[in-house]
Amino acid sequence: MHAMIYSRFGPPHEVLERREIPTPDPGPGEVLVRLHVSGVNPSDAKARAGARPGVTKPAFPRIIPHSDGAGVIEAVGDGVPAGRIGSRVWIWNGQWQRAFGTAAEYIALPAAQAVPLPEAADFATGACLGIPGLTAAQTVFGAGCVAGQRLLVSGGAGAVGHNAVQLASAAGAEVIATCSPTAMERVRDAGAAHVFDYADPDLADKIMDATNRHGVDRAVEVEFGANAGLLSEVMAHNGTVATYGSGKDMTPQLPFGAYLFKALKIDIVLIYILPDVERQAAIARLNHALEAGTLRPAIEARLPLDQCATAHETVMAPGRAGAMLLDIA
Repeated sequence: MHAMIYSRFGPPHEVLERREIPTPDPGPGEVLVRLHVSGVNPSDAKARAGARPGVTKPAFPRIIPHSDGAGVIEAVGDGVPAGRIGSRVWIWNGQWQRAFGTAAEYIALPAAQAVPLPEAADFATGACLGIPGLTAAQTVFGAGCVAGQRLLVSGGAGAVGHNAVQLASAAGAEVIATCSPTAMERVRDAGAAHVFDYADPDLADKIMDATNRHGVDRAVEVEFGANAGLLSEVMAHNGTVATYGSGKDMTPQLPFGAYLFKALKIDIVLIYILPDVERQAAIARLNHALEAGTLRPAIEARLPLDQCATAHETVMAPGRAGAMLLDIA
């Protein structure tokens, strides 16, 4: 099969190469998926670059990148019902702690990691559901129903944030989102009731005014360190900050007194290690939203497999308006 691989860390155009390697066989409890689309996430680019703290070399001699994707099951291993052959599926954790991910024509992986793809969704949509989709679902619904709540989504134009706005709005929450000025209309179209410039010096006052001075019940936060102070001002008592990133400040300082006297909760979400019960709930939320037509993941660009290196560069560029995808065929 054709696959993109790397064996050392470095810039994408220097270390990623297209190779012909044997098609895997599904082992016991596994399925073999012929991939149609591979999803490229910032975490994939960071892993290939060697940007994870304390990691000095790849964990495997040869790595096929990417955790997300979608395709059709072509074969099953022992213990997996033959009736799954021919099913359209989307993939999660394709390359998490495994050597071979979705930047290839085929992937063999545990059957549970190949989720039935609703008929209403195409393969491109399916390839957006693993990291950005599940992260959005968990950060919005991690404590249950959000109907009637006020939710703040920072980075509402990003892949996770844009999904979160759609999911929360459709579930009956009043959504407040921040983004750059050029993305405001797109975020409003996704369902945000109020959209503000994330760099506005009066942002805290505007968020509080939008909530009638009540504050925010739940925040979906992409830059926790940079926004810790803002959150202390705009969160309601007993609110929850569900954060999945802090790239600009990985050692954040908290105004602990403000957090303490509001009894704020910090929920750090790492979707790769989400407990199974919570993962299944997030999967159900995503598939329900797809079937209802209330979730339409945005796509920035689709490139052919052999332009994987360009996709890795693009996914790290600021101002991206949706997911980066590779067409495998």
